[in-house]
Amino acid sequence: MTRRRLLAAATAVAVLAALVIVGFKASSPDASPPAASKDLSGSIVVIGTGGLSWSDVSAEATPALWSLLRDGATAALTVRSVRANTCPVDGWLTLSAGERAGDVDAVGGGGGGGGPYGAKQACQDLPEYMTAGKVPHWSDYVAAAAATKFDASLGLLGDQVASHGGCIQAVGPGAALGAARATGIVDRYQPFDESTLASALTSCPATLIDVGSIRDPADVDPQDASRPTTTRAQQVAAVDARVAAVIKVAPSGTDVLLASLSDAGVTERLRLVAGTGPYFGAGTLQSPSTRQPGLAQLSDLTATALDHLSIPRPARLGGAPLQFVPGDGNDQRSALGRLSVLLDLDKASYEVHSLVEPFFYGWALLQLALYLVAAVLWRRRWGTAPQRRRLLVFTRRATTVAATVPVSTFLANLLPWWRFSAPLVSVVASVAIFATVISLLALLGPWRQRLFGPLAVVSASTVAVLAVDVMTGSRLQLSSLLGLQPLVGGRFYGMGNVTFAVFATATLLLCIVVGNHLLTVRQPRMAAAAVAAIGSCAIIVDAAPAWGSDFGGPPALLPALVLLMMAILQITVTWRRLLAVGGGTCLFVLLLGLLDWLRPAESRSHLGRFVQTALDGGAWDVISRKLDQNMSLLFSNPVSLLIPIGLVGLAYVLARPTSRAAGPLRRSFGRVQLLRPGLIAVLVMWVIGFALNDSGTAIPAVGAGLAIPLLIVLALRTLEDETFAAPVTTRASRLAR
Repeated sequence: MTRRRLLAAATAVAVLAALVIVGFKASSPDASPPAASKDLSGSIVVIGTGGLSWSDVSAEATPALWSLLRDGATAALTVRSVRANTCPVDGWLTLSAGERAGDVDAVGGGGGGGGPYGAKQACQDLPEYMTAGKVPHWSDYVAAAAATKFDASLGLLGDQVASHGGCIQAVGPGAALGAARATGIVDRYQPFDESTLASALTSCPATLIDVGSIRDPADVDPQDASRPTTTRAQQVAAVDARVAAVIKVAPSGTDVLLASLSDAGVTERLRLVAGTGPYFGAGTLQSPSTRQPGLAQLSDLTATALDHLSIPRPARLGGAPLQFVPGDGNDQRSALGRLSVLLDLDKASYEVHSLVEPFFYGWALLQLALYLVAAVLWRRRWGTAPQRRRLLVFTRRATTVAATVPVSTFLANLLPWWRFSAPLVSVVASVAIFATVISLLALLGPWRQRLFGPLAVVSASTVAVLAVDVMTGSRLQLSSLLGLQPLVGGRFYGMGNVTFAVFATATLLLCIVVGNHLLTVRQPRMAAAAVAAIGSCAIIVDAAPAWGSDFGGPPALLPALVLLMMAILQITVTWRRLLAVGGGTCLFVLLLGLLDWLRPAESRSHLGRFVQTALDGGAWDVISRKLDQNMSLLFSNPVSLLIPIGLVGLAYVLARPTSRAAGPLRRSFGRVQLLRPGLIAVLVMWVIGFALNDSGTAIPAVGAGLAIPLLIVLALRTLEDETFAAPVTTRASRLAR
């Protein structure tokens, strides 16, 4: 019987793999509107600036930029490079490499790409191009790029163009960085001079032009190499005039792309990118690398330039060519509508970035207060029985509300909370609205009297909301408190680590509820089948490249589901079976990556790109970077060290359910047959997710924010039922209870 059950579990996993394969073949790379079918011009002019945002654009103050908004294709641009704030040197070097790159440490002067990843640094001036033909300090830039482990090959753009018989004309010092070859040599260069622009734009099929960067006097670091002597408005007007001069003399039939490549100081913001010419019309730019309409990233510009020149893109290139999606027209009203959308993207991403930390602390303190109240209620007995019961009921309901907060942080993005003058208040109010709705559904429905009623509603709601969001483009995740951060630029679609923590934890809790119900009615095979069905759907949503596109999630969730199914079928866990589960999981993930890698390069997700990186010999750089980031997050905050301690404590409680530490859950363990095996599965998922992901510390922390309140609800309901049950009057009824 054991072998049959084990064979059934293996068959379920095989069916899961087959379903995912079908999902890979049938899914499209994104759910964005189709791009316009226009021919590329064969030549391109990239105008680079810095510190410019869509909030700087208006018909009166910036007529040239306004004409690009009205008549061209536009998007917000993520410029994150190797540090939190992107300097002009960082932006131009990233354009050169097609991958994140940066200057040496502007303060200490050493290599390493501007200090620790994510830290803010002062900026150095762009190097003045020398007549010897080589960019100054190029060897330092190469060393800094090598130290960041982003696999950035400086000079990639220049080398690709030269190797296919083309050339790049560089105008201005920043353009020299972007056009340089891997040796630092710039084949064609001239300083910015309006009188010679016309001849410069006809010398090569590709032209990079530096029209100067905006440095906000109120935002620059005091240690910046030079502080601006003019106001921000004056700098914006000067850039607008240079852009107008370039567009005026641009040859007919040439596509022109304007991009703000860097920040205006230490503050991170989304910047602007706009295109005009034969390929670009009035509308929106989109990128397969972000899958978000109107949102692109800096590395997309390198891919776009190569695509316009009909030059093959290296597989290791980080971005994808920008595509044009036609809009409503090029009148004033349409331009204002597109500008409103772009300003919303910028405002939401900026406001949420600063609210994540205070929200997390507030949420943690709220939960801590609930935990303390629950502990006191468990240990102490005061007041009359009715008073004590009312307090138990109130705490149980308040804890149910706390469990609805994670999913409500995503639903909050259905409301434009970022438009209000007090974003923290408005986002908390938006979260509270949806938390109230889900809580009322959980606490007032006909299932409220059942032990698992509220837990089932909260878990199912969480799974459903996140699954639908991922399957429809991850719009709720973008710029949400627990979702994707465009300013960070790590991921723009699919299942992020924090979202996975909530989704996977809710999935396993839902499996516990459904599986335990079927075990109670003595149908273990149906229980295992139900867990397999729920888990298979969750893994497909998480792993499919068109939806979750998650590389680190399936290796954590799949073993947890298999262990839960083994517990339901009463299959003994041995070392051989654990190794078989681990080996099968590794093969499953490898299959996912290979299937995604077989798709065209522009359609690959994170899985396929990692396979290509491994084939290019850069797998260890990616793994070590993720490990370094995970360790830095773990040790950067003393509170983070409580996470592994908590995991060890939970493992002890589950390993010794009769111990004193397991006292609050002992009654629930006795009443709910699948609770302890289910929590073991949750713990396995947390530990594997913690180990495999770059921000893995967030997985057990955020997952606990959903699981612990629901466990408290379960424990308090068990205590309430046992303490305040109706009196037993007969011996037969006492035996029945």
